[in-house]
Amino acid sequence: MSKIIDITELCLRDAHQSLLATRMALEDMVPACADIDQAGYWSVECWGGATFDACIRFLNEDPWERLRTFRRLLPNSRLQMLLRGQNLLGYRHYEDGVVDRFVDKAAENGMDVFRVFDALNDIRNIRQSVNAVRRNGKHAQGTICYTVSPLHTTETFIEMAERLVELGCDSICLKDMAALLKPQPAYDIVKGIKDRCGQDVRVHVHTHATTGVTLVSLMKAIEAGADGVDTAISSLSLGPGHNPTESLVEMLEGTGYEARLNKACLHRIKDHFAGLRPRYQAFMSNIHGVETDIFDSQIPGGMISNMESQLKQQNAADRLQEVMVEVPRVREDAGFPPLVTPSSQIVGTQAVFNVLMGRYKVISSEFADLMLGYYGKAPGERDPQVLAQSAQQAHKEAIEVRPADLLQPEWATLEAAAAALPGTDGSEEDVLTYAMFPQVATDFFATRAQGPKNLGRDPLAPAKPGEPAAGPPPLTTPVTYDVRLNGRSHRVSVAPVSE
Repeated sequence: MSKIIDITELCLRDAHQSLLATRMALEDMVPACADIDQAGYWSVECWGGATFDACIRFLNEDPWERLRTFRRLLPNSRLQMLLRGQNLLGYRHYEDGVVDRFVDKAAENGMDVFRVFDALNDIRNIRQSVNAVRRNGKHAQGTICYTVSPLHTTETFIEMAERLVELGCDSICLKDMAALLKPQPAYDIVKGIKDRCGQDVRVHVHTHATTGVTLVSLMKAIEAGADGVDTAISSLSLGPGHNPTESLVEMLEGTGYEARLNKACLHRIKDHFAGLRPRYQAFMSNIHGVETDIFDSQIPGGMISNMESQLKQQNAADRLQEVMVEVPRVREDAGFPPLVTPSSQIVGTQAVFNVLMGRYKVISSEFADLMLGYYGKAPGERDPQVLAQSAQQAHKEAIEVRPADLLQPEWATLEAAAAALPGTDGSEEDVLTYAMFPQVATDFFATRAQGPKNLGRDPLAPAKPGEPAAGPPPLTTPVTYDVRLNGRSHRVSVAPVSE
């Protein structure tokens, strides 16, 4: 009898985040939901990561409404999200009360599986989120960020898995965000976790496809005992994205393993996203095929594009290769942190500064905090000279405690600040949106009533047959607006007219 391998589908979150800069509109995902719900996936990743930020920054879309929509349209599916531990979905640490409220609201709005990670693999920064997930009766998936350095060995990853199991995690995810996981380490780590923690401990493996070797890595992980793997429907796969769902299904045939997915559903999901992808060409990653240089630089594709953008802004696009050489040096100085949000952005930005201005002539405040322990404990020793420079610039000392232990309760302050903003609805969800991205949320609340934007459409182009027109829907009933003119507020009612 074949062993069933569970599949997590990524097309509603990480797939378009990796390939299309997270710009896909909710309305373009909705038509595929019925087939996704019936395909037989173990879970459907649809929220978290960068989607929350992108919704309010670029799409004028309420991320909580996106979650509620997926819950309604995927009634038979486990909904899954990626949560950055004490960072939640923002780029700083939040005090424990905010972490609790965020997890409570995510669960209340429909989330089932919380994949919780910390950029430094500092379990102290995962504990509060995991406890909150379990208190809500949801699935807490403790995550190991895979990376390669002199300090990261098979044994260190197995030991981290042990600690996550002790923490009470319902499953373990081995997360390879840069496509660095080669086949033999995949086998060794998964087998080691199963042998050490017990065969009944659920292990899931997440990889990207960028280096071209990780479909084999998934197979080796399965042979070692992995219970589930992540894939993306083929029309939203490969490059800096993930391995194709259909390829994984076919690869397992005759091996003693199988993924019992409905191929007819997969075919329709594939066709749907294949039709959408060209519309988002402007946001497409520049990495189209295989990029094995990542094994040397260890720089994820999204980090490369971010550095390219920074260099272009400084008219220094020709210096990218220097920056790619500098990144591993900066990473070593910082104690070999894994390169994943937010550490990847922090290390990458500092490497750009070092190339353009001289090594550590300018230190970003975020890099200083990383050096000083305000993001958590680094895996290795930090360069003493850079550490001293960071302390001098930041006017504070290095810390050894869990960063959130230094934070004061902040919910009342966040609630008051959010309530004062035009366009807020008084919900805890709005307070949490403000907490994640205060400035971006302020602008979003002011424009939310205008409705979501679809960046995959030309607003001047006529709609194709059967496709709704671009832009906001036509008015059918009067809509009331508050308009401020010459310092005075006026209430205006706009009604439709016949033509």
